[in-house]
Amino acid sequence: MRAVSFVADTQLRLLRGGADFFPALIAAFDAATVEIHLETYIFSDDATGELVKAALMRAASRGVIVYVITDWIGTGRAQSARLHMALMSLGVHHRSFNPWFRRGLARTHRKICVVDGHVAFVGGLNINDDMISDDDGHQPLPAPRWDFAVEIHGALVTTIHQEAEAQWLRLGSLKLKTRWELFRESRSKRHSDGGTRALAGLVMRDNLRNRRTIQRATMQALGSARHSAMLATPYFAPGRRMRDALVLAAERGVEVTLLLGVGQFRMQDAVAHSFYPRLLKSGVKVIEYRRTQLHAKVAVVDNDWSTIGSSNYDGLSLFVNQEANVVIKDADFTTTLRGHIERAVAESVVIAPEDFANIGRLERIWHGAAYFMYRGLLRIATFGRYS
Repeated sequence: MRAVSFVADTQLRLLRGGADFFPALIAAFDAATVEIHLETYIFSDDATGELVKAALMRAASRGVIVYVITDWIGTGRAQSARLHMALMSLGVHHRSFNPWFRRGLARTHRKICVVDGHVAFVGGLNINDDMISDDDGHQPLPAPRWDFAVEIHGALVTTIHQEAEAQWLRLGSLKLKTRWELFRESRSKRHSDGGTRALAGLVMRDNLRNRRTIQRATMQALGSARHSAMLATPYFAPGRRMRDALVLAAERGVEVTLLLGVGQFRMQDAVAHSFYPRLLKSGVKVIEYRRTQLHAKVAVVDNDWSTIGSSNYDGLSLFVNQEANVVIKDADFTTTLRGHIERAVAESVVIAPEDFANIGRLERIWHGAAYFMYRGLLRIATFGRYS
């Protein structure tokens, strides 16, 4: 298991939702002169998807080498085929991740982009419209989806570029020797802060090199928390270790707040609700965000640690899928992100322990049954690692 390797002199800009993210992304595409790497779970055929696709095609027409990876399940079989034809027709290289589950169950849930090796983007936003639900219903949302990304300049971009480049190569037809060399190279890459204050590090999750790296980084932050920890996620179903870390932090006096998305998937909500009694009893504050679709995967601990990326705090993200987060040690960035989370908490619904204690017996049975089914499926998918 790899530790977080922090890099100094990294410039970070927090991007709130599609209103910030897509203009910055498209501007980077339009300024590109050499190469673009883009990897995303969903690449929709809506108006936002068309804008991004057009920018990629403009770059390719100028001679920029463009590589796009989309997930076959997230983007959809039919849309993946249409997107492939459209991009390839104008010189954009495109690959779908794990079509027909040929490489097992894992999906690429990462949202990574690197332009000219100079600027990178990492976060939770897919290539889709902020005002349309990203589930199968495609229903209009009452407000823009609550999500974040970070624009990155500086030394950390090199690390992200290396990972994006390696992912593209891994999805090609590589001989076993080449795959082994890529693996060894990735194991040997470490970045030091050179004796100055560390700012940020890329943390990945996969089923080979980094099985628990993202979870471990969050648990270490919780374990060393002194005053407060705020975590936001649309889907909450971590394994026992993560749940224990939250409970232990709260029991030793840390103010722990969970901001959770609800209302998208009934079974997912029931699984999360099955954890509420223990969390609330330990003093964890559980807050449900109901204003619109919460999609952000962010956390802040005390005043100088934060993370932002693609990894939910659920079984799929922590035990199955490929994910990418950035961990940041910077007081100013953490303060800014904390402010956004606090404003979301202020417009959300606090789950009071006494209110949840009064739910009906049938509802409690449903919560337990949902968790039992979820745990069973995840234990099969992870060969028993999820519990």
